[in-house]
Amino acid sequence: MFQMDQHQMKKWGNPARNLKHSATQRFSSQSFEAVGTVIESADPSFEPGQIVIAHGMGLGVDRDGGLACFVRADASWLVPLPSGLSPLEAATIGVAGFSAALAVDRLESMGVEPGFGPIAVTGATGGVGCQAVGMLARLGYEVVAVTSKPDSRGFFKTLGASEVIAPPGPSDRMLDKGMWAGAVDTVGSDVLAWLLRSARPEAIIASIGNAGGNRLPTSVIPFILRGITLTGINGNSPPTLRRRIWERLGTDLKMRRIASLARVIEPDEIDDVMVQMVAGRTQGRAVVAFCGA
Repeated sequence: MFQMDQHQMKKWGNPARNLKHSATQRFSSQSFEAVGTVIESADPSFEPGQIVIAHGMGLGVDRDGGLACFVRADASWLVPLPSGLSPLEAATIGVAGFSAALAVDRLESMGVEPGFGPIAVTGATGGVGCQAVGMLARLGYEVVAVTSKPDSRGFFKTLGASEVIAPPGPSDRMLDKGMWAGAVDTVGSDVLAWLLRSARPEAIIASIGNAGGNRLPTSVIPFILRGITLTGINGNSPPTLRRRIWERLGTDLKMRRIASLARVIEPDEIDDVMVQMVAGRTQGRAVVAFCGA
């Protein structure tokens, strides 16, 4: 069991739908991630007082989640706080930053290197997108932030983006001018279809979200004429991989001034902030502090 110090709040989509869904479940608290201090452990791998990270593995879905002062978790789920991160930094990164790091790690493993060409990041004001921009920029990539919020240009420049553009509208075209050596997509639907048809030959596109919808209106043409690779990113990754990625998040993938993305709020502010999130009026991360943290 560990006591909550910080918790990264997540957007749960349609509040009415999720309220109805949660009422039928046996758990009483939502959210699938938490950062806290161990207070007791039956596993010798963890000691009281140690700070740990938990996310996925059924947390907030099959059992009580992170919106609580205390959380009970299997030891195999937990990741020790990397030495290069503070608890607030880890909570700010959260599952969103972890997922962004998975995408960056995948692009690297598939051969995309700095200097190959621009890397597009869609949904760039969101938790995954903005952190992907910062991580890629730190590694030396030329990053193009794709966002429908034109007033965010200053924000992206501080993260290291070389250019900020708006996503185009839907199109029936099968191919556009090739621009991207790679991309991290958090939107799906028409935006992902645009990335595919505007990618350079042999580009790697990492799909990590569906904020714009699940439908993918594309064709086989980008794949068979340009050799595009579309690779999926699953944030609920196995323990060995998640520990390796968290170590990178404390070292070479650690964004500069990561904690500056965080707005620390109290539990009674959650409802108001969630309304702002659903309306698209938030930027960066909202971290919920529990038990006086």
